[in-house]
Amino acid sequence: MEDSATDMARGPAGGAELSLLRSAATTRLQAALDGQQALNQRQLFELANDALDAALSEASQRPSLDIQRQLLRDLVDEAQRKQQSSGDGDTGANPADDPLEESATATAPETRNNRVYDVKAQVMPILMQRIDISVASSLSPDQLRRQIGEIVEQITTELRVQLNAGELRTVIRLLVDDMIGLGPLEPLLADDSVNDIMVNGPSQVYVERGGKLVLTDTIFRDDAHVMHVATRIVTEVGRRVDESQPLVDARLKDGSRVNIIVPPLAIDGPAIAIRKFAKKEITLDIMARQGNISPGMATVLKIASRSRLNILISGGTGSGKTTLLNALSRMIDVGERTITIEDAAELQLQQPHVVRLETRPANLEGEGEITMRHLLKNSLRMRPDRVILGEIRGEEAIDMLQAMNTGHDGSMCTIHSNTPRDALTRLENMVAMAGFKLPPEAVREQIQSAIHLIVQVSRMRDGKRRVTHVTEVTGMEGEVVTTQDLFRYVYDGEGDDGSLRGRFESSNLRPHFFSRAEYFGLGKRLMEAMA
Repeated sequence: MEDSATDMARGPAGGAELSLLRSAATTRLQAALDGQQALNQRQLFELANDALDAALSEASQRPSLDIQRQLLRDLVDEAQRKQQSSGDGDTGANPADDPLEESATATAPETRNNRVYDVKAQVMPILMQRIDISVASSLSPDQLRRQIGEIVEQITTELRVQLNAGELRTVIRLLVDDMIGLGPLEPLLADDSVNDIMVNGPSQVYVERGGKLVLTDTIFRDDAHVMHVATRIVTEVGRRVDESQPLVDARLKDGSRVNIIVPPLAIDGPAIAIRKFAKKEITLDIMARQGNISPGMATVLKIASRSRLNILISGGTGSGKTTLLNALSRMIDVGERTITIEDAAELQLQQPHVVRLETRPANLEGEGEITMRHLLKNSLRMRPDRVILGEIRGEEAIDMLQAMNTGHDGSMCTIHSNTPRDALTRLENMVAMAGFKLPPEAVREQIQSAIHLIVQVSRMRDGKRRVTHVTEVTGMEGEVVTTQDLFRYVYDGEGDDGSLRGRFESSNLRPHFFSRAEYFGLGKRLMEAMA
């Protein structure tokens, strides 16, 4: 079937039809704007979208999605001009240009083709009556898509629904995604530019692209639809989510990390946060080329990992701690036995001898929970050369420090903290959480002998992740753990494109672990990297 937008663009009749549609939408928008003052961009977008939908419902032909989007953009521009011209004393300045003004609402999403979703809702119950679920579940996604395509064409013909080729493909994709995938999230999971997906109830889905949060046009039918997707995720890894277990960590088949929280804890509906699995392998050399670290930093971190230093990676949420941990782990010798311990397995170690362990929540009776501390204690009986802990969050800190102090050099872990000094303080507090009544000096002595290097990573306001400090623990001075910065990031200003300008500065100091690097034959290269 030929796209109706092509007909509309062809000849006087098509142009007249499009002009009438634009005029009808503009008239409705102007009526909606009458009496309205000081609307923000999101509110203007919603009014424009409603006006366009109303005009489309009365149009004899429906243009393509691209033309609809262009019409919507034109309507939003028109709405903004009308707001500025009617504003009392408005200078036309954009509040977002002033960093001290309150933040404007998020970028408006592109409009979605509501007609496609309406057709899908009509077709779904009929489709479910005509297919054999047991046979469909045994088919591959491509085979299922072909089978469903044939049935959907028959159903739409019977319903006398006219769809162009693009709309038909979209309906089939939506149906297949709902049947065997994660519904509306499937296109976002397939989009390599998306790093994080955040579902805030059925009608609000954000993604992170290039370090910035963007509101998408993806929506779910209702809370039950979100719960259906959440249940499908957790069932795959043998977990559950419901009112009695409203908070759960899980992972997708590709290794993406998932956190789900549902009512009664989530007030506005089920919330899903997905940290996507990085398909592209990130190494320290790639990070240096991208400007996340300097070439000298990359060399020092390689030497630190090769020299079996115990490394603590510190940073905020989404700052790139796990990515850096994966990059550092590539320097582990293939002959070493490595054990990883995580709440939801997401590390991507390339070595052949790796044992991956994952925690387990309690069952319905509140029994059977296996915590990080249980796994960490057990791992020490498994003859590891290195232990890698996904993240230190609580009482397992004391066990990790003891492991690092008892012959498991080269171990690594991450921690949420703002600075290297804060990371040491948090470790001390976590040891206290374990119930050990040790004097502060004894705890700090444990920390300084266990941790050799702290790498601080940060996601900055231009969206780029950078290593801001490479800090070495040098010992104790009285009751204080002493440190020295080997490298730090120095902010210089902001470029015309909004990106931050700065430089990675070496302290030119002789590292405290120089003798250890020499033992591994890397002393000369270490001093060259520090120069």
